[in-house]
Amino acid sequence: MVMTSPLLIALILCLTAFVLWAQELEEMESDVDTLDKELQQGCSTAIHARDRLKQLEENLARQEKQNFTGSMIEAYVFKFMPEHFRGLNLSSRMDAHNSSVLNNDILGAFLQSGPVAGLSRPVEIKFWHDMELDASNATCVFWQPGDGANSTGSWSREGCETTHGEGIIICHCNHLTYFAVLLIPAGALSPAQLASLTYISTIGCSLSAAAILCTLALCCFFRRWLKDNTTRIHMHLLAALLLLNCSFLLSTPLAAGSEGLCQVAAALLHAGLLCALAWMAAEAFHLLLLLVKVYNIYIQHYLLKLCLFAWGLPMLAVVAIFVFKRDTYGYHNISSSEGYRNMTTCWLTSQPAHYATICCAGLILLFNTLVLGRVMIILWRIQRQKEQARKDWVTVLVLTCLLGTTWGLAFFSFGVFLVPQLYLFTILNSLQGFFICLWYITLHRQSKLGSVTNTFR
Repeated sequence: MVMTSPLLIALILCLTAFVLWAQELEEMESDVDTLDKELQQGCSTAIHARDRLKQLEENLARQEKQNFTGSMIEAYVFKFMPEHFRGLNLSSRMDAHNSSVLNNDILGAFLQSGPVAGLSRPVEIKFWHDMELDASNATCVFWQPGDGANSTGSWSREGCETTHGEGIIICHCNHLTYFAVLLIPAGALSPAQLASLTYISTIGCSLSAAAILCTLALCCFFRRWLKDNTTRIHMHLLAALLLLNCSFLLSTPLAAGSEGLCQVAAALLHAGLLCALAWMAAEAFHLLLLLVKVYNIYIQHYLLKLCLFAWGLPMLAVVAIFVFKRDTYGYHNISSSEGYRNMTTCWLTSQPAHYATICCAGLILLFNTLVLGRVMIILWRIQRQKEQARKDWVTVLVLTCLLGTTWGLAFFSFGVFLVPQLYLFTILNSLQGFFICLWYITLHRQSKLGSVTNTFR
């Protein structure tokens, strides 16, 4: 009995240590459950929840491995003691969500001694998923805090490499911070392409707006220029393009402000686009009456009816949407291929409204293209001298601007045509008002015009 007493005492001590260790693990799991419940309750316990999270981190720092999950905690932060740090391998397995961040999942890791960067052995972070992804639409990034107090920071992939496997994305990074996987939409532009298109559209719309203002001012000063319905229709089209250009130039700056201002800017941009397209349709209809119909047709209150169609209907639709379903307008994100260098503007946020606008634009452009094709056939059939025929084809180019057929390039934004189409679309349509004003001013400076050109005077 004397010999067995030390063994019995040792056994009791081991059992006691095991029970204490099990209680500590149970307390850690209880901490996670308590923290999860507190986060679900709302902001009233946010300060207490942060204290519990800090306590949880300290408990995790003393353990080699600890697994836990929570319904509300989607970003787990681990702090490790520097003397115990021998590398890091984190793994995340979550259900898929519709988000630019894979699974809405962010993992963070830090050392208590301070920032860690330039590791010779990269940190390995695994993100599990059940989607079809490849290197073109998913990349590993980390959160880079902003420099100033007003800067929120941004995602960056510097120092991180992405490896794709079946149902898993592995990130190897040479520093410790918050990590995530960004999902990039297919066909997204590079930041350089997005920036260049922004510059081109800004310069083009600014030139068009300035040219339109000068032309409208000249028409108001020289009222004899507004002697017929054709010229008045041109001026209404220019006014609609002025609204479109100005609202477009304001949409991006106002996206940095309040949501209410952004919604107003988006509504004005939508109204400008619809009115411009409607007046292009009015130009095509008027051209059809002038060149295709052989008999003179008189329509009572002709210009007033065109104004009700081209100004009234679009404005009525936009006002109705803004009053009854204002959330149709708001912040619109334009994604780049790097995911964290996106651009925010004010535009439609509703897919049905977006598709309805595309359908409306498609019908108008189809009608205008058919009218333009009919005019080209008439010009081809008329026997003229070479010099006069050249003037006729110049007129066709002018009609292309008036009827807005270049807007049809938007329907070729796929595959290999995407980038060239975007540049052509941006250049031609941002300068549409400038081209029309240039043609109109040149028209009034000429002393003698061809018969087809005279039709539009």
